[in-house]
Formats: sequence, C-alpha cells, structure tokens
Amino acid sequence: GALSLSLTAPLELVTVLAQVGTWHCRRGLRGAGHSLCRAEGLRALWKGNLTACLRLFPYSALQLAASRRLVILFTDELGHISHWRAIMAGSLAGMVATIVTYPTDVIKTRLIVQNRLEPFYEGILHAFYKIYHQEGFLALYRGVSPAILGAVPFSAGSFFVYINLDKIWREPIVHFTPLQNFINGCVAAGVAQTLSFPFETVKRKMQAQSPWLPHYGAADVHFTGMADCFRQTVKNKGVLGLWSGLTPSLLKIVPYFGVMFSTFEFCKRVCLYRNGYIESPLNYKLTPGVDQSLQPQELRELKLLRRENFEPRKSALEN
Repeated sequence: GALSLSLTAPLELVTVLAQVGTWHCRRGLRGAGHSLCRAEGLRALWKGNLTACLRLFPYSALQLAASRRLVILFTDELGHISHWRAIMAGSLAGMVATIVTYPTDVIKTRLIVQNRLEPFYEGILHAFYKIYHQEGFLALYRGVSPAILGAVPFSAGSFFVYINLDKIWREPIVHFTPLQNFINGCVAAGVAQTLSFPFETVKRKMQAQSPWLPHYGAADVHFTGMADCFRQTVKNKGVLGLWSGLTPSLLKIVPYFGVMFSTFEFCKRVCLYRNGYIESPLNYKLTPGVDQSLQPQELRELKLLRRENFEPRKSALEN
C-alpha cells in the first residue's frame, strides 16, 4: 500500500487540488503538474504523501479488526454470509477506520493545498497542533459527514460490479485467474469511485477551507456546511464541478492496484519460501515432500524433528 501510494502520489495530489479548486488546476491535468513543479519544485508532487503512508497502518488494522467482528455478527447459524452482507460488513468496517483516522486525512489535504516554499504548517505534528489550537478539535473532523455518506454509493457500485462478474466473464467466480481478479478490482474501484466522487469532492473542499489559512484555504467556493457546499459548487461550477479531478483519480486506479497486487504477491512468495512451502521466492513451485496443509509452526516443528532424527549421534567414547 505504501509503495502504491508513493508511486501514484502525483495523481492523488492533482486530484485533491482539482477537488478543492486551487489555481493550479485551471490548465488541466498536465498543466497543473507543470505549474506546480515550476512554482514549488519537483518535490511538491509528493506533498502529503508521508501522512497518507503513515495513516495506512492504523487504518488497515482498524478495518481488519472491525471487519472480522462484523462478519461474525452478520453470519447466520449455519456459518454462511451473503455477498451483500459481506460487502456491508466491509463498508461498515471502512467507516469505523475512516472515523478514527480521519484527522490524518484532514492534515494530508491541508499539506497538499499549502505552498511548500511558504508553508503555514511545518509538518504533520505541527499541522495537528495548529488546527487543534486555532480551530478546535471539531476542525479535525471537518468533512467527515460526506466521507461517511459517500460509503453508500461506493458500496453499491462495488456490489453491482461484483454480482455481475460471472455474467461479464461468462464463467463462475471460483475459476477467475489472477489477471481477471486484478481487472475486476480495477473495474469495481472505477465504478464505485465515480458514483461516490461528489461526496469526496465536497469532503476535500470542507477539509481545505479555513479562515486561518491564506486565501481561505484556496477553495474555489465559500460555504457554511455540507449541504451549502453542494449547492455552491453546483451554482458556481455546474453539476460536473462535483466530478472535478475524476480523470487523475481514475488514472491512478490501474497503477495503484497493479503495484499493490504485485508487491503483495511477491511478499507472500517470500513468506512462503522462508517458511519452506515453496522452492523459490520467484515462483509458486511447491517444495517436494512438504504437506501444504501444515501451519508454519507445525512445519517448523517437523523440520526440527527431521533434523534431530538425521543428525549423527556422538558415541559414548566421544562423550
């Protein structure tokens, strides 16, 4: 996840700037990147990326823990869970993780929209301190309402793609190859992101806007709340203004998932190799004579037992 975020950080940055409506994005995707590099340097393309990477661990841990609890809650007496309930469990787990780690998302947006050469915030901790002391604790949760509401169309889009996968490929889901699963992930993310993008746009504008920041946070509209932000955006930018920045966001999906899945598969092969299940971390060729159903601890105990049985014992004379 950290590698994927770092490699696609420039696309994420342009997406956020377009959603907020800063002056950089008046020249399009390529012009925004060029003008930003010329004004603040090449490193500006990775503003806020460290915050996004640091957020991964607590977000993933909370999402996984909540998802396990919710899956158990939604499972029936026979131990079965429907696709719809599984997606709902995942969505609710995502909401829990989002709410707990939301202040880091606000800080990321603030670091992205500020000028790196004349920074208002000197870093992550400084941004947290200034927002808390100048604007209050609730400012760290500004925009959380559209973030939560956006989970509904996101889940609906993911579910719509998932239930039609067998019709699209004309074969059962259990027979899908890794490439098919990768394509499915990209399509599901693209559809879900497009449907939930207006909520994402409003969230970014609410995160960025602050009377303490230069140019009021560089947001292109001024508003008093979530509903007013929707209204002012449509009034000043049109309905399509709610989808500003969708293009770089969608362009990010393929390299993001590609790098994440590739890194995940390689790390999994390294772990399988170190535990003795496969012959090499470069492929999935199974180690001869190893029972693949054994748990790692059981496999280590078996290796130790074999080593003890085959080691030559010292004679009584040598002792």
